[in-house]
Amino acid sequence: MDSVESRRNAIAALINERGEITFAQLKEAFPNVSDMTLRTDLKNLDEKKRIVRIHGGAKSVDLVVGTDDFLGKRSVRNVKEKKRIALKAKKLITPGATVFLDSGSTTTMLAAELEDQPNLIVTSGISCAMELARLEKPQVVIPGGSLNRYSMSVCGMQGIRELQKMNFDVAFMGVTTYDDATGFACNVYEESLLKETVIHRAVRTIALVDSSKIGKHSTFTFATLADVDAVISDGRLPASFLAACKERGVEVY
Repeated sequence: MDSVESRRNAIAALINERGEITFAQLKEAFPNVSDMTLRTDLKNLDEKKRIVRIHGGAKSVDLVVGTDDFLGKRSVRNVKEKKRIALKAKKLITPGATVFLDSGSTTTMLAAELEDQPNLIVTSGISCAMELARLEKPQVVIPGGSLNRYSMSVCGMQGIRELQKMNFDVAFMGVTTYDDATGFACNVYEESLLKETVIHRAVRTIALVDSSKIGKHSTFTFATLADVDAVISDGRLPASFLAACKERGVEVY
């Protein structure tokens, strides 16, 4: 790997780790690289959709579009953690239950792990539905709406109106970020409305949260810890988050 490629990989990793970075912070992290070269690097990374340039710096793709991320990229991140979450989650789905699967790479992995048993499964994730197509016993329902080609999901008022008439035994919700101030959040307004609707229609709401999502924030809050019954994670949640869950009676798997 040449030095240019190596440097750009390091820049992308730094931005995605921090979520957002100013140009001044970038210069501090790479003091031996000229301003012009750094701007060229940012332009290249933005064109390749590895980061998103903003005025005065850059953001990670996750923070800009939240769960409206490029699914192909998300599906190769934290694979072991997502598999661990999916295996825990599938144990909580009993035959005959009405289930909602949110869109996202973790819920897609959960769909891929599900047993062939009778359930009514409603999902906003096209990728989830594709995984469920291998099964014969579940009835799979996709609410109407507009296709999001990045996250391979549907959202919009049409789907929200349909979901307002449904009731779920358990809902598995994808999460973009969580911090104490903003709660569970994403960066797409219509997606946050859909998530809120599902949570209000579910007997039990379970958030699927890998530890990399904790301590970050997004624009649109769709739930707080008081709104969820359980959290399934990768076993690496920070002590402060675990304490907050215990205080509010939220189960952690």
